[in-house]
Amino acid sequence: MRAQDVRLDDTVIAELRQRAKDLEAHATLWAGGPTIDSSGSAALSSLVERLANMYPYGDAKYIGQLLKPPHPVAWVAQAISALINPNNHAMDGGPATAVLEKEVVAKLAAMFGYEEHLGHLTSSGTIANLEALWVARELHPGKVILSGTNAHYTHERMCRLLGTQHETIPEDNFGRLSMADLRTRLAQGGVGTVVVTLGTTGLGALDQVHEAADLAAEFGARLHIDAAYGGFHTLLATGPDPLVDPAPFLAIRRADSIVVDPHKHGLQPYGCGSVLFADPSVGRLYSHDSPYTYFTSSDLHLGEISLECSRAGASAAAFWTTVEALGLSREGMGSIIADGRKAALQIADIIRAADGAELVVEPELDIVCAFPRRPTTGQISAATEDAFAALAEDGWHLALYRVDSKWLARNHPWIAVDSDYTTVLRSCTMKPEHLQVAKEFGHRLVASMEQQSPRTS
Repeated sequence: MRAQDVRLDDTVIAELRQRAKDLEAHATLWAGGPTIDSSGSAALSSLVERLANMYPYGDAKYIGQLLKPPHPVAWVAQAISALINPNNHAMDGGPATAVLEKEVVAKLAAMFGYEEHLGHLTSSGTIANLEALWVARELHPGKVILSGTNAHYTHERMCRLLGTQHETIPEDNFGRLSMADLRTRLAQGGVGTVVVTLGTTGLGALDQVHEAADLAAEFGARLHIDAAYGGFHTLLATGPDPLVDPAPFLAIRRADSIVVDPHKHGLQPYGCGSVLFADPSVGRLYSHDSPYTYFTSSDLHLGEISLECSRAGASAAAFWTTVEALGLSREGMGSIIADGRKAALQIADIIRAADGAELVVEPELDIVCAFPRRPTTGQISAATEDAFAALAEDGWHLALYRVDSKWLARNHPWIAVDSDYTTVLRSCTMKPEHLQVAKEFGHRLVASMEQQSPRTS
């Protein structure tokens, strides 16, 4: 089914329509302010009809892309703060929300083990990574920035934007940055920064941060961690029964900079990213002057340590309130993330036991990628697309993911490579509700792959 043809359930649309009517009465905070008239009501009604063309991101059967509703506390906190509409660029633009941002970013830094830090929220993980790479360029001008073929494509793009050299390191059989190839390249010299990914958005793979930190220290390079997706799984890496491999998470504190997205596992609305630096003195790189912005307080304004100017104070209020309500702990926010991880493990167990289905790699977070067992990569892709369509007919919304065929065959040597790329099925169990449907989904997923008769692509 094409994206433009999907439609929310009628009961959901009716509820959305009622919510819009309910909110009309609360849309103005200030006496004498503008109100919603009949034309505004009509426009909102039209909006609801347009919003009907959405996938059911809040439903447990939506298990595809990195999308889900925010936590209710986050939504309410953002909505009431948006009535004031603070701007966290300067203290006079949002005195309260600027303080909230500093407080919640300090808690993020503590979660990663930073004793000192400089950081702030951003509008996205992409912007946060851009900022980290800009600092890397300023500190090591003329030197190369390395990232893996498994890393998000924006790293290479942002290096072009920054006018700095970028090189790519191959991935290993697990979809992680190859440490052997990283060592070889570092030994050749000229590298200023190594980017590692803690939770790739394709496979959910965890680069071996602890090994990369050793190599970066040995060869005098900076270490930047793109933990936009996986960073909050740090909450699952400690205690007597960790749900993820502790080693890469416990090494996060050794990084020079970290990016993590609260709008993923931090339960926030889009867009809310963040960037942290271990050395607060990098703030000197941001030095600039504004003739009217920074006079209302002698305290450091967030705009003085950010590449972005205007930023929504409501995002800071929402994240602060969520952390205040749940806590950045294994028992708090970690318990919600843990359910998604447990769901992924249950689904993987079912796939592993099946005759006609295979895991691409063992899931390290809450992303599970699988494919039908067929003799050639072309047949795998064709059967994958058939299974995807069959699951969609049953109301299960997955994602398709394209992998390098030769790389796939390295892990599964019985596969004959007859295409450059192979399409596989990808599921993201980001919602705690996925734990309740994990076994049902796992068996349905396997059945969809086993029931498709082999055909050529």
